[in-house]
Amino acid sequence: MNFWFVVSLVKKRNDVADVAWGLGFVLMAWTSFVLAEDFGVRGLIVNSLVSIWGLRLAWHIHARNKGKTEDYRYLEWRKKWGKWFYPRSYAQVYLLQGFLLYLIAFPVLSINNSMASSLGWLDLVGTAVWLLGFFFEVIGDSQLAQFIKNPANKGKLMQSGLWAYTRHPNYFGEVTLWWGIFIISLGSSPFTYSIVGPITITILILFVSGIPLLEKKYEGRPDFEEYKKRVSIFLPLPPKKL
Repeated sequence: MNFWFVVSLVKKRNDVADVAWGLGFVLMAWTSFVLAEDFGVRGLIVNSLVSIWGLRLAWHIHARNKGKTEDYRYLEWRKKWGKWFYPRSYAQVYLLQGFLLYLIAFPVLSINNSMASSLGWLDLVGTAVWLLGFFFEVIGDSQLAQFIKNPANKGKLMQSGLWAYTRHPNYFGEVTLWWGIFIISLGSSPFTYSIVGPITITILILFVSGIPLLEKKYEGRPDFEEYKKRVSIFLPLPPKKL
């Protein structure tokens, strides 16, 4: 996170922190794996899943931000924090993000630091849950990107595809895949501190920096208010008929 803070100073934009998010998990996963005393198949599987997710997310955010101005959230903070922008950015964006990243990665760290054991049904269930979450995140991001690219959709609200069943399919996907990794971690230890990971990402997405910040941006728009009444905020559900 120190490195990416320096990058933000050079680039003069704080949204590089969003690119750093996925990459941080990949680095932490493989570092803990290499430092572990016992290399297990479960660790290889989970680290590979984390790498697929983290690298895909980092590339997606990089491609989304390329050639555009800094993300609106960071632009607001830049104005709001004034002379304290850089110290607050370092502490509130980079160091805090690094700490949260560490908490969320607990299931991965738990697996990498456990004695190798044979795979079982929990690994299958956890992988299936991860695949469900990854599907929602990737397809949701892809559908939104295609929608935004179409000039005819300028100023319109995405309401089709997975977005017709949940207002945040990508966030649902991210939370779900981390619960999948937690389930896999139970194959290493029946109950461990690793539950802190999925709980942390769930709280962040549902109540702190994910859904609340994004929905605040659209508050008051007639199309969004109507969309809110019909479509589930998080869990994919059939839309209501008004």
